[in-house]
Amino acid sequence: MIQRIDAALLDEVAAAAAASPRRRRNRNFHPADDFAAHRLLNALQPDSYVMPHRHLDPDKDETIVVLRGRFGFLVFDDAGRIIERLSLQAGGPVHGVDIPHGTWHTIFALDPGSVFFEAKAGPFTPLREAERAPWAPAEADAAAAARQLVAWQSLFAA
Repeated sequence: MIQRIDAALLDEVAAAAAASPRRRRNRNFHPADDFAAHRLLNALQPDSYVMPHRHLDPDKDETIVVLRGRFGFLVFDDAGRIIERLSLQAGGPVHGVDIPHGTWHTIFALDPGSVFFEAKAGPFTPLREAERAPWAPAEADAAAAARQLVAWQSLFAA
C-alpha cells in the first residue's frame, strides 16, 4: 500500500512529538528494526535535545531532508568544537544534508512542529559508547542538556 506523506501525516507526527516526554517522535515506513533500508519521518519540538553522536558503521551514512519547519544542524570535531553550522529549512536555501558515517553531529528544531525525512541503512542498532559524544551532556542530564540546547539554538537567532 502506498503511504502518502501529506500535511495530515506531518500534523499527526508533529502532534505525537508535542505529546511525547522526549518531545520528538518517529514515524517509520520500514516494517521492522531489522529491515535493510530505514525510511522515516522524525518530528522534533524546539525543546527536544538530541545528544551529538556519530555512526561508526560504514553502512550507516544518513540523509535528512526537511519537510516542515526549520532545524539547526551542527557538525563537531573530535574535541566537540563546532566545525559546521547549517540552518535546514523546508523551502529554504538548504533543505537537508547527507551525513557520512563517523561524523559527529546533532540536529534540533528551531520551529514548533518541525519534521524531517530520514533515510539510512538498517538494521537498527542502539548507539554504542564510542558513538556518543563524551564532551556533550547526556540526554538523561535534563538540566545540562537544556542549557546546551539553548546555547546551540542561540547560534541561529536572527
